[in-house]
Amino acid sequence: FGYTFDEHYDRRGFMRLTIERMGYGADGIAHTDEGKTVFVAGGVVGDVVDAELTSDGLSFSRARATNIIEPSGMRVTPPCPFVGVCGGCPWGALGRETQLHAKEENLRSALQRIGHFTPEEINDLVQPIRYTKDAWGYRNKVELGVHSENGRLRLGMHGIDPDQIIKVDRCPLFESTASKAIKAVTGALSYLGNSRDLNLERVGIRASRRTKALEVALWTPTGGFPRAHVARVLDDAVKPTSVVRVLTKGDRAARRVEKNELLAGQGSWTERIGEETMRISAPSFFQVNTAAAELLIELVVDALKPGPDDVALDLYCGAGTFTLPLARRCSWVAAVESYGPAVRDLRRNIERAGLDNVDAIGGDAVREFPGDDADVLVVDPPRAGLAAEAIELIAGTSARDVAYVSCDPATLARDLARFREDGTFKATAITPVDLFPQTYHCETVVHLSRA
Repeated sequence: FGYTFDEHYDRRGFMRLTIERMGYGADGIAHTDEGKTVFVAGGVVGDVVDAELTSDGLSFSRARATNIIEPSGMRVTPPCPFVGVCGGCPWGALGRETQLHAKEENLRSALQRIGHFTPEEINDLVQPIRYTKDAWGYRNKVELGVHSENGRLRLGMHGIDPDQIIKVDRCPLFESTASKAIKAVTGALSYLGNSRDLNLERVGIRASRRTKALEVALWTPTGGFPRAHVARVLDDAVKPTSVVRVLTKGDRAARRVEKNELLAGQGSWTERIGEETMRISAPSFFQVNTAAAELLIELVVDALKPGPDDVALDLYCGAGTFTLPLARRCSWVAAVESYGPAVRDLRRNIERAGLDNVDAIGGDAVREFPGDDADVLVVDPPRAGLAAEAIELIAGTSARDVAYVSCDPATLARDLARFREDGTFKATAITPVDLFPQTYHCETVVHLSRA
C-alpha cells in the first residue's frame, strides 16, 4: 500500500490508530505515521484502535476498527444495542457535549475550506450551537425498510449496510410516548404479509407528543391492495389516528408519488409547532425534531425582525414551517414550493390558520421567483443548496435581510462564498442547531444583511 511497515502497520492491512476527531460522517478521523488520513468506522474521538484497512486511495484510506485498545473518555454506553450497525444513530456511542463540539468544528472547517472565510471571520460569525434537552426520543418519524424472502415479510430499521434490515422492537430515537408502535406495526404487517403479497416498499410511522397523532404510511406501487383488511389489522395493533397508502410509480431511481390514499382515520398527521398546528401528508417533508425546529423558527424571526408593513419571500417553503409565522408578522408573504404534496399541505395549512395574506406558489424557486419586491427573505433549500441563479435573483431583490436555513455545511459554505463574491449580502451571524442528536447532521441558520 506504499507505507513503511512498522509496529503500527502490518502486511495484513492492520493498523493501530488514534482517533483525533469526528468528520462530517459516521467515521472518526486518524492519521498514519506517514501523515495519511484514515477514516475509521467504529471509532470515536479519543479511541486507540486496531483497524483493518478496507480501501486505500491516493489521498486517504478507509478502515474498520476491529478492537478498541484504549476506549475514549468521551465514549458513553448508548441505550441502543444497534449503534454502529443501524444507520439511525452513528454517533450514539459519543457523549452529547462531544457531539455538539464536533458539529461546531465541522461547520467551522467547511466555512474555512470551502467558503474561504478566515479563522478570525469565523470566530466573529459563528455563534454557540443551539440544542434542546432531548438527546434521545426526539424523532417524530421513523421509516422501516421492507424485505421479502421465501414468502416471509421482514420489516426493520435500515442498516449502515444499505442491504441490511435490522429487526427491532423499539427505537430509542423515536418519540417515547409511541415507543411500542414500531413492534406493533412490524408485527401486524408481518402477519398480513405472510398470507398475501402487500408489495410494500417502505413504511413510515409519525407520532406527536403534543397532539397525540399517530400515522402509519404504507408506500406501495399502484395496483390492487387489501385496503380494508390492512386498516382493520393496524387499527387493532396500534390505534392510529391515520392510516394512508402512498402510491408510487416509476423506476426506483426516479419514483414519484401518484396518490396519497386514505385507508382509515384523518388521512394526514397533525403536529403543533410554535404557535401553529399543522397538517402534514405522508409524502411531505417535516423536520423530524419538532422542539429543535422551533429553534430554527426563533432564529429566522430574530434575524429578519419582520414588521407589519413588510413583504416576505419564503423559498423552498415546504408545508409552511416558516410561512405561517412570517404571515402572522408581515403584511404579505409569497411562498414557493416545488413538491406537489407539500404545496397542497401548504395551502391547507394557510386555510386552517385563517390567513389571507399568503400567495402559495407551486413550482421551482428559480422559475417561479415571486419578484424583486421584498423586505425580508428566507430560504430553506435541499441538501444541494442554492442554484447560482437563485443567488442572483435573491441579490436582485430589495430585501434588507435574508435568513438562510441549511442542512449541509459544505453547500452552505459554497453559497456564502457566492454571496460574498456578488457583494450584495454579507453574513452577520451563523448559528448551528442540533436537530439530529446521535448523528453527524446539523442544521445552520445564517443571517445575511445587505452589504
